[in-house]
Amino acid sequence: MVLVLNGVLQDDCPMDTNSLFLQHPVYRDYAQQLHSIQAKSVGPVGLLYVGQRELAASAPHDKHVNIIGADDATTCIIVVVRHSGSGAVALAHFDGSGVDEAVCTMVSRVQELAVGYPEGRIELQLIGGYRDAKGYGEDVFFSIMQSFHNHLLEIDLTQACVGELNTMMRGEISCPIIYGVGVNIKTGEIFPASFPDRGPDRELRDARIFMGAQSVLDVYDSSLGMLRIGPFNYDPLRGADLWLSQTDEFLLQHLSSSPDVEPPHFAPQTRATIRFIQENQFPAVTVFRDNRPRYFRRDDGTGCWVLVRY
Repeated sequence: MVLVLNGVLQDDCPMDTNSLFLQHPVYRDYAQQLHSIQAKSVGPVGLLYVGQRELAASAPHDKHVNIIGADDATTCIIVVVRHSGSGAVALAHFDGSGVDEAVCTMVSRVQELAVGYPEGRIELQLIGGYRDAKGYGEDVFFSIMQSFHNHLLEIDLTQACVGELNTMMRGEISCPIIYGVGVNIKTGEIFPASFPDRGPDRELRDARIFMGAQSVLDVYDSSLGMLRIGPFNYDPLRGADLWLSQTDEFLLQHLSSSPDVEPPHFAPQTRATIRFIQENQFPAVTVFRDNRPRYFRRDDGTGCWVLVRY
């Protein structure tokens, strides 16, 4: 019972976004402040991109990361945990799977990175989970709130741009207002963002989700300053050719929780992922040789991630 809402320690966890906003209308103001910030398109230099069912943590002294961010969140929710004293931050892209374990990992990573720095509070920000007709976003919201409410530390919810506060109408269709956010590691600034470059290893990382992995993968080793993918495996995909022969609309309707509001790259990215799975039916053999993760370091010249060759 340690979730703090608008500065007040809570005995009970809000059951849904409506309850939260009714009891604590100040979150409407916080969401409006986020909406008022100009959205940025963030390039790959200095970026640590976090995909669906992934998390990563960094701190201001990390010379390898300037921006940590995620996008493509419709019914998903992007979660930011930050230590106010040290500036250490963890970011995750949750779709409802693996939330309990990932929440514990996020808080632990932030605590580890905050050791030796001034005292501060653990702050929580939620962005995404628009009001979809089937209530998927509400389910994700509740699972996240429960996990943080059950944590042993006091955690202060400072932003909840979710549900109706992240929903607008486009004709008769409800749409997300904000699809993604970035966090400036050095300043702590959080802003609406999109990320044209979602790498490295985008198809490999998406393949893990497509093939049903339920855990949230920690993709960054802050002690080494390296992005780390895997190792993991999955079973061969039956009917890959059949999937690839379908129209974009078919892929949208059958593989998205929110087909009416997906960004334009959803179908092409999905096709690329299926082709990757088709070509790498056993990634433990073809991708993660000797059961090693794939490590990427920041190239000093370009500022982009490059694969470390062993």
